[in-house]
Amino acid sequence: MDFLTIIQVLDSTVRLGTPLLLACLAGLFSERAGVFDIGLEGKMLAAAFFSAAVAAVSGSVWLGLIAGIAASLVLAALHGLASITFRGNQLISGVAINFLAAGMTVLIAQDWFGQGGRTPSLMGGGRFEPITLPFAESIAAVPVIGPIYAELLSGHSVLVYLAFLAVPATWWVLYRTRFGLRLRAVGENPAAVDTAGVSVVALRYAAVAICGVLCGIAGAYLATALQAGFVKEMTAGRGFIALAALIFAKWRPWHAMWACLLFGFLQAIALRYQNIDLGGLVIPVQVMDALPYILTVVILAGFVGKAIPPRAGGEPYVKER
Repeated sequence: MDFLTIIQVLDSTVRLGTPLLLACLAGLFSERAGVFDIGLEGKMLAAAFFSAAVAAVSGSVWLGLIAGIAASLVLAALHGLASITFRGNQLISGVAINFLAAGMTVLIAQDWFGQGGRTPSLMGGGRFEPITLPFAESIAAVPVIGPIYAELLSGHSVLVYLAFLAVPATWWVLYRTRFGLRLRAVGENPAAVDTAGVSVVALRYAAVAICGVLCGIAGAYLATALQAGFVKEMTAGRGFIALAALIFAKWRPWHAMWACLLFGFLQAIALRYQNIDLGGLVIPVQVMDALPYILTVVILAGFVGKAIPPRAGGEPYVKER
């Protein structure tokens, strides 16, 4: 594998890891506040459809992004209503959101466009175009530094840069602001936060809303940047992989980024190298495609006991009288 091939694989890693990173940070906010959310998949799927549909109809990718975020926020509000206000089971609520999004997107897409649950292919202003960083073309021929800057760092859509900027922003919000301190406290000891005169319900709804925004961006990225339209079940389990990455990272932003890049790297390897020959033993393409999901199972089986979630996670808060 030569240097340029490595750069191309890493470039694919960044592109494929972006939706995982956004969804992982979304789950981080929600679960740090004590609201477990396995409905990340459903929110991403709904956002992917509505962003692609609105972008196809209006010709504006920015309107599509707003529509995707709005769709994700609606499902986030449903999850918050069920698990925070009515104190329902958070896992069941998340499963319901996943099923709702899976059926709703195909039904509306078929009724709207009549293309078997797909949206029309996005072109021109309906897609996020790659951004060329300053001086990328002029230094592309410089050994080592040129390909890294021109091929790996440059040429991504704005949502890729936004996703990676969200990592330090998330760290700063959670660990350097009063809001972040209270958010983490709600996930550990909501009674103490309530005693201090801070609304537990409001904080948890805020966390769920942030989760909805980030899932909306992740879904919009899938349909309007990584691909050129919506297809049935296009999230392909990315929401669950993001949850596995979150557990692997032990609910910490920087660790979450590296975990998501690891999953993105496995997906990039599976796309680029198929039917690998290891000294006469040929690894079929199906095994390569299954690598991210195999790693998900391994992480959940081997790290769940070691990764300790927020102590109040998954439990509705009942105010003492």
